[in-house]
Amino acid sequence: MATPSKDDIDFLALENQFCFALYSTSLALTKSYKPLLDKIGLTYPQYLVMLVLWQQDNILVKDIGERLFLDSGTLTPLLKRMELAELIQRQRDSEDERQVRIILTRQGKVLRNAAKEIPEKILCASGQQAGSLHKMRQELVKLRSQLQQHNEE
Repeated sequence: MATPSKDDIDFLALENQFCFALYSTSLALTKSYKPLLDKIGLTYPQYLVMLVLWQQDNILVKDIGERLFLDSGTLTPLLKRMELAELIQRQRDSEDERQVRIILTRQGKVLRNAAKEIPEKILCASGQQAGSLHKMRQELVKLRSQLQQHNEE
């Protein structure tokens, strides 16, 4: 099948929007995560925070925000709910009291084992091969970097 020429494409048609394909795919992916995360008592944003903390515990809120591309106004209420659930502990940084450190609790560390099966289940749900998803992820990271660079100019 031939690729349509630029003149043949209605760029304002919803089905031709790259952003909509990405957005609706993100919604479908998040929906696929929901039952898996419900089993371990996490929302998707909480899961992302836990992924950061399972990789590096005892870090500043601002570092989590940078890793997840979230501002403190979004992150702070999320972290407060996670602290109430006894997954994390928030404490002022000893070197700079304006900064808050996030530390996994024992319960937060144990939860990692319950989450181990999630990536494989999502891979199966996607119907894709791991290599194909890895390549797609690399392309999306590259696209994100290019868009961020453009937005900073």
